[in-house]
Amino acid sequence: MKRLAVIVGLLACLGFHFPVEARGHKSYSKETTVDLSAKRTIFLGWVDLPSEGWSLWGYGNKEEWVEVIKDLNHDFQNSCQGQYLADRTVTVAKDRNDENAAGNDLYIKFSDVNIDHDYYGIRLSIHFIDPKTNTEIASIPSRLYYEKRWFKFQLYMRAALDEVSRKIQVEVTGESKEKRQK
Repeated sequence: MKRLAVIVGLLACLGFHFPVEARGHKSYSKETTVDLSAKRTIFLGWVDLPSEGWSLWGYGNKEEWVEVIKDLNHDFQNSCQGQYLADRTVTVAKDRNDENAAGNDLYIKFSDVNIDHDYYGIRLSIHFIDPKTNTEIASIPSRLYYEKRWFKFQLYMRAALDEVSRKIQVEVTGESKEKRQK
């Protein structure tokens, strides 16, 4: 009887373990039909999280929240530059008003940005724009990136932006980081 209880307990633990593990490993595939792999110089826009929601997320004032938005954008931009688009020249927006993509092959712009109150991730649309003609080449409609709560707001916002970085990598290079390392 004890043996049966131990086996059932172990199986129950394994049953809970696998769904949690599977959730952290998203598969990224190219959605757009346009080949962006020849784009070598990229201007990466600002992820303009709404600054009015500072009190919802437990910040003492709007200025503190604006600094968090700035830090999240800088971390996101640095990971795109140094990790996900490392073989490209990436110029980044300095702030929410910087849209000067002149001299680049591609402008990646984000719109419809908001924080999902139910799933604690970031919802946004990604637009791939030709800066020379100012026309949209391709886009990915608004969707939720990252659906897992952490105890600290900035941790899950960083994780959500990391998913956005991986999505951008797949769309621009045609392959994910995992495939490149093999």
